[in-house]
Amino acid sequence: MSDEDGQYFYHPLENIEDVELFYEAVERNHLTKAISPERPYTYWTIELYDQKNGIRGGGGLGVLAADTRRVAEKMNIPFALITPFYPYETHQVVENGMVRDEHVPVNYKDFGFKFIDTVNVKCCDNLCKLDVIEKKFKNTRIIAITEPNFGELYSGMSGSDHRLYQEVALGFGGYAALKLLGLKPAIMQLNEVATFFAALARLDELVRNGMDFYEAVVYTRKHTLYTNHTLVQAAEAEFSYEQFEKYVFPNLKSTAVKKWIADKFDGGRIKLSSVTIEIAELRSGVSKLHARVANYHDIAGNKVKFKAVTNGIDMNTWVLPEIMEFYHSFGILDEFNAPTTNYVEKLGNLSGGEIRDLKKTGRKVLNEVLKGRPDHNGRILHFTDDDFIFDFKRRFVDYKRPELPFRDPVRLRNILEERGAHYIIAGRVHAGDKVMSGKLRKLLETVAADEYLRDHVHYLPDYDEKLAYGLSVGSNAAINVPIVGLEACGTSWMKDVANLNFLISTHDGGVADASASSYLNVSGSSEEEELDMLYQRMEEAMAASENDFDLEYILQQQLKAYLPVISGARMLKDYLDYLFPK
Repeated sequence: MSDEDGQYFYHPLENIEDVELFYEAVERNHLTKAISPERPYTYWTIELYDQKNGIRGGGGLGVLAADTRRVAEKMNIPFALITPFYPYETHQVVENGMVRDEHVPVNYKDFGFKFIDTVNVKCCDNLCKLDVIEKKFKNTRIIAITEPNFGELYSGMSGSDHRLYQEVALGFGGYAALKLLGLKPAIMQLNEVATFFAALARLDELVRNGMDFYEAVVYTRKHTLYTNHTLVQAAEAEFSYEQFEKYVFPNLKSTAVKKWIADKFDGGRIKLSSVTIEIAELRSGVSKLHARVANYHDIAGNKVKFKAVTNGIDMNTWVLPEIMEFYHSFGILDEFNAPTTNYVEKLGNLSGGEIRDLKKTGRKVLNEVLKGRPDHNGRILHFTDDDFIFDFKRRFVDYKRPELPFRDPVRLRNILEERGAHYIIAGRVHAGDKVMSGKLRKLLETVAADEYLRDHVHYLPDYDEKLAYGLSVGSNAAINVPIVGLEACGTSWMKDVANLNFLISTHDGGVADASASSYLNVSGSSEEEELDMLYQRMEEAMAASENDFDLEYILQQQLKAYLPVISGARMLKDYLDYLFPK
């Protein structure tokens, strides 16, 4: 700790942890306490996408958070997920070719959350009162903080005052909520840098309760895992020293901690990734490729190494129940939905007839979902069992190239017309993203200009979990063509593989965890070559769907390569092995 002059002085380690156990753990690089109901695995996220429990997120980060909690419940791991509950959620509609946002108020009481109490954070010389709400499950829980003016998810620019307020409220308010509930984190997993302030709140508490500042830093670092989802550090927003004076420093009681964070500013600006790297000794990337190429540096300028823990999905949530029954009945998946030791051999039971029957069941589910989801032309869609459906269902951002297949509308039309196929686009344009709004408008204009495409290409607005599930189980082939080197992991493709869809993809993100020969790979030395390969793969997928040998071979190869990759149980086991090495 330090006095007002910034000189550090010693306080012994008392009433925090057992001293000998702590230092033994530090020496062996182990955590000091096992996970228990009183000391749960804590998972911090600015976004949760869990519509079943009343929280609508914005994309894959939130879906991953929800899946991680569900997998922890399946594996009987004491787990607390801490997140904001946003009092408004955004829905999208299409009018005259333009995407428009609608803002709908939501009340946590309607979704089974229980009010616990209130906690305060300090902002701009004011006390901001936050409601602490909780929803308990068997061995896991969602703890959320909220208040009427909290706004929507990602409201304001990424470096704005309001965004900083939301992140400070989650960190300091969420940590106070844990204490309110009598919980001490065995581990703090920070799901991206927006959650940094939770670890800062813990560091501040340790010091003000009597731990020597340096010991507190070591302790916090040993018990904090930073999971990065972004490839390039330079792409992250910055905050100013003045913003921290208004929103961060008032919530710190320790002079030493204030000085520590103040010293991390460079030219009056700070990137949260820089200080998150400093406060978390454990760091993970979300795919093998991502962990290898992520370009991050610490304060001293040294390149940061990330442990590869590829994202996974909760199979029970995203895979058709009839397909899950098949996986379990033939011993392909175990009780935790992880692949069995002989799953490769057991996949030989997957026949063309079995695949077609399962896809027919999935198609019924998709048609039910589509009954209340008109496309951009106001049409309610209904597909027969024989209709072949391509889909692009992921965030509508530039690097994912949603417009790529429409570069040559004549060739696309010829491919679809060959078998009367349909192409469905579902993805949200982020509010304020004028570039992608323009690309979506141009794409829809291209479709409208061709009579055949007009009837066979469908944009479905307001993409959400329900639509994602329907398309995963009811489509035939997924288009996933990010620019190679820009996708951290992605999880939409995982749902497609598990639901027996052809994966047509570039070799990027989590897809690159296995060989490019494991799926219908799209590659080339130029974008023109990639486009030509994409069209070829679309034709191959349609042809393979009518040939039992090709159908079985391609889908079995995908499952052999990716069932271990996509398993949420595998993901959580990898995290536990990293956090608690044997």
